[in-house]
Amino acid sequence: MPKSNNYTQWFRALLWKTTVIAVVGFSFAYPFFNIPRGLLPTTPVLSLKKQPLPDFKNITDITEKKITFFDYLRPEVERQNEYLSSLRTIIDQINSDFVTKGQLSQVQHNQLKWLRDEYRVDHKLNLAVQLQQLINKVDIIPEALVLVQAANESAWGTSRFAQQGYNFFGLWCFRAGCGFVPKNRNQGAVHEVAKFSQLAEATYTYMRNLNRHPAYQNFREIRSQLRTQQKPITGLALSQGLEKYSERGQDYIEELQQMIRFNRALIDS
Repeated sequence: MPKSNNYTQWFRALLWKTTVIAVVGFSFAYPFFNIPRGLLPTTPVLSLKKQPLPDFKNITDITEKKITFFDYLRPEVERQNEYLSSLRTIIDQINSDFVTKGQLSQVQHNQLKWLRDEYRVDHKLNLAVQLQQLINKVDIIPEALVLVQAANESAWGTSRFAQQGYNFFGLWCFRAGCGFVPKNRNQGAVHEVAKFSQLAEATYTYMRNLNRHPAYQNFREIRSQLRTQQKPITGLALSQGLEKYSERGQDYIEELQQMIRFNRALIDS
């Protein structure tokens, strides 16, 4: 790990070396805008105005830059995790009712329809299997992991994708005009780096992606096992399931883990 006074240059270079497969088939037709009123908790994306970005590039003190970066993202990470916890509570109640009563209310069926669509659960599966898949998919993502991934992927908030499109997470999209065309994109490639209208939208999409995309099944299995064993859900533990987030594989995971350890005091402050 580079010394702290070399972080900015190191992560800026790293941004172009890392190929993120975080979003496959991503589009901007957000289904969460179509939740019937009162059916489920209001999606965080809908209730927040744009948050102007701090001028990370002009903060020369490394510690100050990190603190500013974490303080900027942390409230949104907490808000998104609160939302996921509220959805999980609803799923747990639906599952409990199904186990005890063997049937669901119409409201619960309507809730399940949206949840299945949003988290890509096959409606043809047995209802008990659907509910188990939702329990595995709809869960929190440790704050420490979100913060260091954002720092890694955005060069501590200085990348043009973060500055101009709130994309702190290296998320891709595959429709022409959906984002930024990377300067180093290979000939014949069609991906773009996704552009978002606000931090909430980007954070929601990133968390939903980890919670539903097939590439991160191992990530979710680790979290589920921790739940079953009644152990803490930590960023260090869940990072081990991100081998497919970057073509760098295990090196990428070890880098995130080292960042969590190195910045623990600032993350927890």
